[in-house]
Amino acid sequence: MKICPNCHNPVEDNTVFCVHCGASLENAAAQNQNPQQPPVNPQQPPQGPQQPPQGPQQPPRGPQQPPQGQQQYYRPPYAQPMVDPYDHTAEFDAKDISDNKVYAMAVYLLGAVGIIIALLAAGKSPYASFQVRQGLKFTIIEALATMASVFLVWTIIVPIAYVILSVALFVCKIIAFFQICGGKAVEPYIIRSLPFLK
Repeated sequence: MKICPNCHNPVEDNTVFCVHCGASLENAAAQNQNPQQPPVNPQQPPQGPQQPPQGPQQPPRGPQQPPQGQQQYYRPPYAQPMVDPYDHTAEFDAKDISDNKVYAMAVYLLGAVGIIIALLAAGKSPYASFQVRQGLKFTIIEALATMASVFLVWTIIVPIAYVILSVALFVCKIIAFFQICGGKAVEPYIIRSLPFLK
């Protein structure tokens, strides 16, 4: 019996072609007798041990020295992202912010009346209390500026400064209002540097 070198099925010794796959069986007998020796091509010279094929050369890893004549620049490590010290949003619960957002808006929209509403409606809310403290700062500054403008109205400079300050405080209230709409707790501009009612 011969073994077909293509499909490895047994066939009769006198068969020229494999009945299973149709492959030629002329050299099958010689290969079955010496399966370890490959056929020798007389025109091809004997070769020594073959070297494994080498792929593209990889550049060496590790710190590279700059080419001679080029200056190496120092790259400082990346700086940490800046954290806003006046942003206290992470200190409050998301549910507290969501439940008392309307009362916090009233602080900036209605002035002293909004502060009273927020104190009565959400007195135990830390988020509402934070916004009430900011609203009290606005109220105190506005009251002091009004008193200074009334007593020093004859100077002309103080009433002009009062108008400019009033416009700036109004803009800060609008910014604080939109920050509350976004669910944030940020100390408003101008009054954030005041040490009282922290």
